[in-house]
Amino acid sequence: MPGKDARTKNPMRKQAPGDRVGNFNEVALGYTAEEAMQEAKRCLQCKRSPCVEGCPVEIDIPAFVRRVADGQFQDAIDTIKEKNNLPAVCGRVCPQETQCEQYCVRGKKGDPVAIGGLERFVADWEAEQESSRPVKRTEVDAPRVAVIGSGPAGLTAAADLARMGYRATVFEALHEAGGVLRYGIPEFRMPKAILKREVDYIRQLGVEVCPNVLVGRTVKIEELFEQGYEAVFVGTGAGLPYFLEIPGEDLNGVYSANEFLTRVNLMKAYRFPEFVTPVKIGRRVAVIGGGNVAMDSARVALRLGAEKVMIIYRRSRQEMPARREEVEHAEEEGVEFHLLTTPLEFKGDEKGNLIAARCQRMKLGEPDASGRRRPIPVEGSEFEVQLDTAVVAIGQGANPLLARQTPDLEVSKRGHIVTRDESGQTSIPGVFAGGDIVTGAATVIAAMGAGKRAARAIDEYLRSKSDDVVASYAGEATPGATE
Repeated sequence: MPGKDARTKNPMRKQAPGDRVGNFNEVALGYTAEEAMQEAKRCLQCKRSPCVEGCPVEIDIPAFVRRVADGQFQDAIDTIKEKNNLPAVCGRVCPQETQCEQYCVRGKKGDPVAIGGLERFVADWEAEQESSRPVKRTEVDAPRVAVIGSGPAGLTAAADLARMGYRATVFEALHEAGGVLRYGIPEFRMPKAILKREVDYIRQLGVEVCPNVLVGRTVKIEELFEQGYEAVFVGTGAGLPYFLEIPGEDLNGVYSANEFLTRVNLMKAYRFPEFVTPVKIGRRVAVIGGGNVAMDSARVALRLGAEKVMIIYRRSRQEMPARREEVEHAEEEGVEFHLLTTPLEFKGDEKGNLIAARCQRMKLGEPDASGRRRPIPVEGSEFEVQLDTAVVAIGQGANPLLARQTPDLEVSKRGHIVTRDESGQTSIPGVFAGGDIVTGAATVIAAMGAGKRAARAIDEYLRSKSDDVVASYAGEATPGATE
């Protein structure tokens, strides 16, 4: 139903909680054309356009929204694709409430315009119409750039470089492109068919995707330069899971969220019983953490047949980093929230299988370095929870493989690649980096913004390098020339 007045956002249709816990289909069902136009007409078309300031990939939001309001859907998606090569992805998984929609003037006295929902609508409309405009492919003799990692940062950098006229080759360690979009986000939030469509579009730009290549093992960065690549972008993400470092984490039935979600996505557990996936799901599941990955893990566990799923989080709801929408969806589906609680130990049986977790209540103290109030143990508040499965979702760090194989690449104490500035320039000339491998685990759209900035920096680097060669050649050709 449309909103009651211009202050109220037109809600997006979605599956009922009782239905969706039994399938891996998308929860949100998207707007109809009429609903999208109604929502777009809520936009005030501000002259200063603060929403654009909140968009890491710099979309001209008022322009595309105006075209949706006018029913000019093709022009709307063309406007988005001038800046964003993954619109269907962004419309589904970007935290618009803390990005563009946070700055929406309409939101000061009501709900902000549903910018993400409108972006998703026009991206899906284009696919349904099969109306994608022809794209100009890169010339075969164009300068070559290697992109390591096919997640949001790598795909964005490669696509932008292709648009600039470079031959971009993406090297992916796993067998299909997408990175966290494919292996870390559940099917009900990011359908694989949608991601394939986005990757196919990037291929149409002239980007080559080479799967099953683990840079640092299969080939090293220095060898990429020897093969003729003139610059390298590293967008390998944050794929090394953090653990609680408590007794019992090595028990059968204790997963990192990284392993748990990758198994489900890589081995197609979302299509059970068509595919049999080695993921143990018992009756009682606990997910430790309060971010989006924790919500994803809990909701996947429900869909795989768990009878009781709990979120165990050491702070309060106010400090939870997960998107509000994801928390609400988890609650609607029956996930229980045990807040101000932390595990102290996982307990197992004589066969090494998880059977329980010993937990402790917490209270909040003064803010810590993260700006959130620090959890403090409550003395004498220990209790036990019976469990069959536990998923640890407390964040990820940088995989050290690439850095270890590239001695001149400067990294921080936590293993993240050190860059000079937002350009992504690393300690090695011609090597740039961006996304989670630089910042630590963040959002899809933040990684895309980093890939976009790095692509511009690579273009400037290669142009200046070319200018230096021309200048050097000119000097050699005119001996004795004076200034």
